[in-house]
Amino acid sequence: MAKIGVFDSGVGGITIVEEINKILPEDTIIYYGDNKNFHYENLSVDLIREHCLKVVEFLVLNGVDAVVVACSVATAAALETLKARFAHIPIVGVIDTGAKVGVETTLNNSLGIFATPATVAMDAYPKAVRSMNRNISVFQKGCPKLCSMIEEGWEDIPENDEIVKEYLSYIPEKADTLVLGCTHYPLIRHIIARYFKGNIVDSAKETAEILKKELFLKSGKTRTSENPHLEFYISGNIKKFKEIAGDFLGEDIDKIYKIEL
Repeated sequence: MAKIGVFDSGVGGITIVEEINKILPEDTIIYYGDNKNFHYENLSVDLIREHCLKVVEFLVLNGVDAVVVACSVATAAALETLKARFAHIPIVGVIDTGAKVGVETTLNNSLGIFATPATVAMDAYPKAVRSMNRNISVFQKGCPKLCSMIEEGWEDIPENDEIVKEYLSYIPEKADTLVLGCTHYPLIRHIIARYFKGNIVDSAKETAEILKKELFLKSGKTRTSENPHLEFYISGNIKKFKEIAGDFLGEDIDKIYKIEL
């Protein structure tokens, strides 16, 4: 039985879960949302790594065959540490995949990046883009308010459109592609699309495709579960997570448990 572990500091990783479900519909997904410690943005790199190690250890103990780090901050801070500690399973991050989609999509070699301030401070996406194509100009904007607003319930915040427009004002008009460099942001893609008229891309589909390839390389085939399902573990507020995740995934999420690591 194939099991895929996915984790994020909150609800954003469900955008990855949606794409994995499309590409590997017969596999079981175990999701850990560490929303008690939301947002990793506010933690030191050492503390982020500590949390990530605990989460992946939990997922491994639950028998996962691979792990997706569905958080840009966690990917930037901890991916290499996780790969070294858990070398027996594939571990996939979201930064290189998001950068790859952006590089492949831009027609004029000009990319905008929306990311969390910590991801911007680590220069994670520009480094990834430069490793693929040094001719591409990258304009990144840290968006400190978006994740919290999404976790709290985006539709309940009256100034949401104005905040999106403010952040977009930092992206030059010549940028023909905007990379959503946080897995929370696709949850409000329709809002961003009102004001950015170029291509809007994220890492979700590409991450799912790479995960499928990694599983194939590991086992020689993609195995299927006899009883595939989604299983959610949350460290903090279950009610709010269930509201947002249920709306986005279009599913009645029954298997959801609270557990602090």
